[in-house]
Amino acid sequence: QVQLVESGGGSVQPGGSLRLSCDASGYTYSSNCMGWFRQAPGKEREGVARINTRYGVTAYADSVKGRFAISQGNSKNSLYLRMNSLKPEDTAVYYCAAREGTYTGCGHTSSWYDYWGQGTQVTVS
Repeated sequence: QVQLVESGGGSVQPGGSLRLSCDASGYTYSSNCMGWFRQAPGKEREGVARINTRYGVTAYADSVKGRFAISQGNSKNSLYLRMNSLKPEDTAVYYCAAREGTYTGCGHTSSWYDYWGQGTQVTVS
């Protein structure tokens, strides 16, 4: 059973930066898709960024392109999200998600992912 644990959330002023971390355990396969999603109060969960851990290919939501960067650790069991130039509209609970296996492309919807972390709050104000 895959387990994901996020950390690194907090409060920051507009224009500030944060780095989120996600530690994964229990993988059966060496290749996976991992992603960051966020959910603000009263809104649907939306994809922020995703990465194919086998090929290192990344993708971002238009709203965060050029400001956020997703990366994986050397062991590929750690996932990071570097967030720069934060805006109040980035305020949300951020979730780490994963789906095991080798894929040519990783899905961008929450329903595509099988495993989820508990979430970490990011507040920009």
